[in-house]
Amino acid sequence: MRYLFCCLLIFMGTTVFSQDIFSPDSIKKNIQATFINHHLKVDGKLEEPAWHSAHTITDFVQVEPFQKQPASQKSVFKLLYNADYLYVAAILHEPMGKKALRVPNLQRDFTYGRSDQIGISLDGFNDERNAMIFMTNPYGSQRDLLAFDDQDFDEDWDGLWRVRTSRSDTAWVAEFAIPWETLRYQKAKDVQTWGVNFFRLRRMTNEQTIWSALPRSFSPARMQYAGKLTGIQPPPSKTNIRFQPYLLISEDRYNGSEFYDKTNGSKVKAGGEIKWAITPNTVLDLTYNTDFAQADADRQVNNLSRLSVFFPERRQFFLENASLFAAGLSPIDEYSGGQQRIQPFFSRQIGLDANGNPVPIQLGARVVNRSLKSNLGFLYVRQKANEEIYATDFLVGRYSKNIGKQNRIGGIATLKNDANHYNLTASTDGFFRINESTSINSMAMFSKTSGEDKAGFAGHYQLNHRGIRWVYWLTQNINTKAFNPEMGFVARPDVIENSAGFYWLNRGKWLPSYIRSFEPGGFYVNYFSATTGKMIEQNINTNPIWFSFQNGGAFGVLTNHYYQLIDYSDGSDSLSFFNVTIPSGTYRYDRVMGVIETDASKKLSFSFNTEIGKYYNGSLTTVTAGFRLAPIPHVSMEGRFTNNFYDNLGVQKQSGNNQLYTISGRFALNPRVQLIGFYQYNSTNEFDVWNVRVSWEYQPLSFLYLVFNQRGFNDYRTQLSNDGLTRIPTNEIARQRELHLIAKLSYLKQF
Repeated sequence: MRYLFCCLLIFMGTTVFSQDIFSPDSIKKNIQATFINHHLKVDGKLEEPAWHSAHTITDFVQVEPFQKQPASQKSVFKLLYNADYLYVAAILHEPMGKKALRVPNLQRDFTYGRSDQIGISLDGFNDERNAMIFMTNPYGSQRDLLAFDDQDFDEDWDGLWRVRTSRSDTAWVAEFAIPWETLRYQKAKDVQTWGVNFFRLRRMTNEQTIWSALPRSFSPARMQYAGKLTGIQPPPSKTNIRFQPYLLISEDRYNGSEFYDKTNGSKVKAGGEIKWAITPNTVLDLTYNTDFAQADADRQVNNLSRLSVFFPERRQFFLENASLFAAGLSPIDEYSGGQQRIQPFFSRQIGLDANGNPVPIQLGARVVNRSLKSNLGFLYVRQKANEEIYATDFLVGRYSKNIGKQNRIGGIATLKNDANHYNLTASTDGFFRINESTSINSMAMFSKTSGEDKAGFAGHYQLNHRGIRWVYWLTQNINTKAFNPEMGFVARPDVIENSAGFYWLNRGKWLPSYIRSFEPGGFYVNYFSATTGKMIEQNINTNPIWFSFQNGGAFGVLTNHYYQLIDYSDGSDSLSFFNVTIPSGTYRYDRVMGVIETDASKKLSFSFNTEIGKYYNGSLTTVTAGFRLAPIPHVSMEGRFTNNFYDNLGVQKQSGNNQLYTISGRFALNPRVQLIGFYQYNSTNEFDVWNVRVSWEYQPLSFLYLVFNQRGFNDYRTQLSNDGLTRIPTNEIARQRELHLIAKLSYLKQF
């Protein structure tokens, strides 16, 4: 009843709290693209006469810090097109010249908000829902993503396009060439009108500006607020097939009993992918003998909660159109929306075992169709067998239908099948916008596994409001003990979660000029056992102090009051942290956290947070410190250290320290030739990992990689079981280590 009452209050408040969100312009801004019958040299200099005849836009307004006020610095954008490319030019005036530009590194898909950057959002369907976004910084690094409803983002999608930049004492210039084969748009022979917006971040003053005005609580992917691109006529559809084969040579070395089934030696591997854009809005992807040697390795974490860690997908084949298949429940950000995560489909269940080790993928296929009315997708992957896993087939089907201007309903089904069993899930979901700043996300999921009598159920709804002055949410979800999506992810099984919270975004005149906003708030979350109905965890968070600075830094103080019920009477495994077992019982304790973050765009920046207080039956002090050093954009170093000191913890009242060190570096000749590496050490089990990668993009999306991977940790030696078929651990600790040297060459050809 309390939650129903909260729900009623929130619904009553949505109208009041959303009044600070201005509506899209009734008369849209527009820009006309100019046709040319020749190609341009993309060099970031804009010396061709064609650019002088292009239509120009300059009337940018602020998103931050003073919404809808004129931009402090002039930005100029122009558009041209021919039978092969859409060209975009930008001239970004900078009165302080090169010394004012801030670019921490030359990473592709650079972190949004840390550097000077510009971008263009394109809605080729003109439905005010889809967006393709292309961005760059003053040194020509690329960032691109796909977005839908300003809610679902494919941030790791890599499109085929080019950009070059130049810098002077008065401005920096960017020149884009985007092939029609990369763009997604309506299939029509006539002149088209698209949605479009242009945006800029001047990082020295942290000023965000945009062409068609946008409330600061939204991103440039909110296409209802975009202007219109008129007079554009894409050429007739071509074959549009992209073929990308690869050749890989590796040297593998193993040392330790864990790898008794591994052999030292060299191997040669070949495979590849084909992408066929059947129409501008229907794409078929095929993959054979798929390899992900160049994918970034997972970073280790120390998990101090009772939730399973969610490691993001890093493999490019699965990142394409990932948002279409990623229906489910997730936190909105680190501190809002609840803590539970439930997805009926999670691509990391394919091609990786329970420990994150690769399992070979033989072949795969994916077809996606996006249109004004609906989205449809199918994915099939055949995973090879190894010594522990049967050969497995994975099949996913996804359909969503757009309703009105901002709502949709849909469903997703998954099937995992091998020689021993099958697992099936079926789900239906919906997304509804009550107004521009308030939405509801809901889903009902069922699972069935062969050999089990009961079907499992999970369901949720998540109400979210993000306005100019208020952020608040209400989330409730349940997943039963029998719910088992083997192709999905559940952060915490067999629970009912309730979560509600708010933040007040205050920009009063009482604040000093160096503070952008004061953002106090808090949240409440609890978990009940779905089987017994007992409350097993509760967290009351207060956030009385949080200041966001004009330069992008922050300072905050947070408190957390916990209730924990640990009950092993149902036969569940024991709960442990740092290899320390927590005894059963009821615990109530308080913890306090302090956070400091400096301006991440500067050549030297820091972050520091500490959390102190009781922790179950003992105490825990956690200190995390990080730094980033980037003297020039071509050189960037980062370090991070976490120390956990626990005292009188666990069954045996143990005390000790756990440390996690991370150091990483990026050394770039330019955005296309880079050396990237990181090292991590975790004192628990003395786990260490090296990952070093040389990457050369010798032509767009064609790469040469040289990769060095090494990891080691302490584990128990194994011995053969009595039947002689399996290995079991002994009481003797041994050092395990593996090393891989890899050379991989890929080549992209567009037909």
